[in-house]
Amino acid sequence: MRPAPESPDSLHPLLAGRFSPSRFDPSAAVDDRTLGLLLEAARWAPSAGNSQPWGFFTARPGEPGHARLLPHLAPSSARWATDAGLLVVTLTRRHAGDPDILYSEFADYDLGQAIAHMTVQAQAMGLSAHQFRAFDLDALTKELDPSPGWAIVSMVAVGKAAGEAPAGRLRRSVADLLAAPWTEAE
Repeated sequence: MRPAPESPDSLHPLLAGRFSPSRFDPSAAVDDRTLGLLLEAARWAPSAGNSQPWGFFTARPGEPGHARLLPHLAPSSARWATDAGLLVVTLTRRHAGDPDILYSEFADYDLGQAIAHMTVQAQAMGLSAHQFRAFDLDALTKELDPSPGWAIVSMVAVGKAAGEAPAGRLRRSVADLLAAPWTEAE
């Protein structure tokens, strides 16, 4: 039995209203309380074995860390990410603590859960989040020098969107989500 297609209007408003802005209001700061709540939301995400294999480097305009991040943004993301009230570098701990396990196959998945929680919390607070990978990974890794076993995965720009969500956002159908991974028998 296949699920019946639902209208986006049936989704929770926080999910239905989520979009990745291509412009942020540079005058909208992310204060300490807001940053704390975003990190708290990520902290409560589920993870394999409760390992919580995620970490973050956060930087707001005017903070020294912000200036460290900006040179590593690709031109495509620098156009909009620099105006966000917060930049978050996401890291995952791929090396597990157990000496018999050299790699946590769930670490990236679990990090994605934490970022999803952070994204929904941002929505609930009237903010938007835009996840991206348009930056020089090697140069940023050298700049931030994470501890052994940790790897930078992505960045998230968080702030007040400048403008509304684009009208008529297209999403793949539920039918495609269910069928796309499988090949038809010949």
